[in-house]
Amino acid sequence: MTATVERPATSATVGDLMKRPELQISDDVMVDTAMDILQSSGADHLLVRDDAGRCAGLLTRLHLAPFQARSWYTERTPVRDIVLDRAPFATAGMPAADAAAAMRARGLDAWPVVDQDGHVIGLLSS
Repeated sequence: MTATVERPATSATVGDLMKRPELQISDDVMVDTAMDILQSSGADHLLVRDDAGRCAGLLTRLHLAPFQARSWYTERTPVRDIVLDRAPFATAGMPAADAAAAMRARGLDAWPVVDQDGHVIGLLSS
């Protein structure tokens, strides 16, 4: 039987269940570029990094929905200036059951997993 975030094994940790993140962007990427990346990749979310390479949050299609009209504003607005899912993030040693409960409470389908320095090491999906 495979452990999932919905019904994790009692001893499973986030590190056991996380996957390597596929798409990451810098927080200085403009909103219109982020929309293009999401659309062309077919992904539902992008991990966002700050200037130091630390996790700045998770950007979803829902966060970009208000910008679909594509005005001058989307060409001049960096991702760091819009609302997206930010810290706290999961850690690899966190019990999977605790992570599942936190994801449900925050309404998250995916949650970045960071190391002790705040760099992304994985992504936990429901």
